[in-house]
Amino acid sequence: MLDDLDRALIHALHVAGRAPFSRIAAALGVSSQTIARRYRRLREEASLRVVGLADPHRAGQTQWLVRMTAAAGSAEDLAHALARRPDTSWVKLTSGGTDIVAIIHAPTDAAGNSLLLRDIPRTNTVTAVSAHCLLHMYLGGPTNWRRSANTLDEEQQRLLRSNEATGTAYVPVPRQLTDADADLLVALQKDGRASHAELAQATGWSPVTVARRLADLRAGGALFFDVEVDTGLFGANTRALLWMSVSPAHLDHVATALAGHDELAFVAATTGPTNLVAQALCSDPADLHRYLTRRLGSLDAIHTLETSPVLRNVKAASPVLTDLARIRRAVPASRVRL
Repeated sequence: MLDDLDRALIHALHVAGRAPFSRIAAALGVSSQTIARRYRRLREEASLRVVGLADPHRAGQTQWLVRMTAAAGSAEDLAHALARRPDTSWVKLTSGGTDIVAIIHAPTDAAGNSLLLRDIPRTNTVTAVSAHCLLHMYLGGPTNWRRSANTLDEEQQRLLRSNEATGTAYVPVPRQLTDADADLLVALQKDGRASHAELAQATGWSPVTVARRLADLRAGGALFFDVEVDTGLFGANTRALLWMSVSPAHLDHVATALAGHDELAFVAATTGPTNLVAQALCSDPADLHRYLTRRLGSLDAIHTLETSPVLRNVKAASPVLTDLARIRRAVPASRVRL
């Protein structure tokens, strides 16, 4: 489990993912060396990673939540094949281990949606597939799971957000993502804390240009930073996807209410027979049962509910994997291709 300093550091990275260790240390009241050591340990032991991600709407992309059922014995291979693709995130093995759920990032123009329209249907190990377009996200993305970001007080968060430590008088001008940002985005998907020099090498720009472009994209909301971390270290050992059907007249009200629940890390309106999906993170099955019956059960506008246990997270928020070996099985990766 995490101690208080671990939790404070993770919360600090949620608040300011690229803040230098010196600024984080000042806000937390410890030395920079201590923060650097803790950060390295959490990367190794808790799968901690800060990643820079594009706002899908500003990047001209549509997100699809895809549910697949695979033939017996092939689900894990299929999940790993999906995880290796650069257009997927949040790949999960669910239910009895034969179901896979993944988010697919596709151009808003459906003509470019090759994975949905061609690759998955051609995979002979897939026995059933459904795709749900994410229409609106109420919780997730730039909005953090509360139980992973509830340690720092307002003054500590203000110190972290301060730009005084940057030593620059540059005033950001809100910008949108363009094709020229592709290399920058890939580098940030690998490591959101990469230095300006490292990002300059990846893009061919100068460090000053990199710094200004980052500031402009963040000012315009086109770029945000997320924190990947093993939620089990926060005591969330039972995870489940909740597929709900809510009448359209009550959808916004219910989704807004759910976004305020500490047990949920993700809430989104979707297309399909179930028009609201959420991810619950609970301590154990009894805790999940209490949540479903007492909190969720009090919302009469929810007509149907399907609970799908998450057995394993194969891929997290970033479309880019930095260590493929950690998600591969002993079987050859070529058994399933997508």
